[in-house]
Amino acid sequence: MAQSLTREDVEIHNAYVKRKRTPWRNLAVGAGMNIFQVAKVTSLGQPMEVVKTHVAAHREDSIRDAMQKTWRRGGFLGFYQGLIPWAWIEASTKGAILILTSTEVEYYSKTHSLTYLTTGMTTCMKTVEVTRTKNIQSGQQVPGTIATFVGILRTKGIRGVNKGVNAVAMRQITGWSSRIGISRMAEGWIRSLTAKPQGQKLSMGEKIAASTIGGALSCWNQPFEVIRVEMQSLKADPTRPTNPTMVSTLKHVINESGPRGLFRGVVPRIGVAAWATICMVGFGDKAKELANKI
Repeated sequence: MAQSLTREDVEIHNAYVKRKRTPWRNLAVGAGMNIFQVAKVTSLGQPMEVVKTHVAAHREDSIRDAMQKTWRRGGFLGFYQGLIPWAWIEASTKGAILILTSTEVEYYSKTHSLTYLTTGMTTCMKTVEVTRTKNIQSGQQVPGTIATFVGILRTKGIRGVNKGVNAVAMRQITGWSSRIGISRMAEGWIRSLTAKPQGQKLSMGEKIAASTIGGALSCWNQPFEVIRVEMQSLKADPTRPTNPTMVSTLKHVINESGPRGLFRGVVPRIGVAAWATICMVGFGDKAKELANKI
């Protein structure tokens, strides 16, 4: 007689996927991870983010060109454009949400399609900071990041600071589900190589290796990132669609740079994704384990 399934259990390929409880202590863990997220983006994250965004917006530039132009644009601090407050806001809210929902993410990624959306405002403003011109006539002051934000909000409304939000959502949906899913799959590979049973915990080094693989391979969705950057960019381009959609922007990128243009900036993004996955998946798992012992 077939075993009856409750809503907490789903049969997939003759195997049962058990839905785990979502402990609310994960929210506390995530709140603590916020501090780590801010440190992550302030250390390696933002410089790689700036280079990645520059190459995606200026697809004719190499990584070396992007680094040289960023240095000329603002020296050492040029690699931290958009860090304050936008990257800090994004980082400080992401940690708690991802840690809290990680259990649900794994369950639904195995049983349903994962829908994970984030606001596009901070992402849009980070891109604006990297791509807006800062070369003005002498004697005039370059508008600050908040003044730029208020100016966009005043002239274009809330849609102006959320431009490209659909592309952001698609990147997030595919990106984080891939990072978590591929990281778990990589953990299985590591268990097979080291002959570790399912119940035995992986070492921190093995967790970091699995998270690095998950973060790097999750960048298959780079076309969504290039489309996002193009929609949010303030780079002067008379051929860009006036009211860009994802489809019209996709056509514009291909017409201008060919299919390869959809993968511009993927190398620095691999660094961003690998570092983020190590922080949120590898270290996040360890943080949850410690919290469960309390």
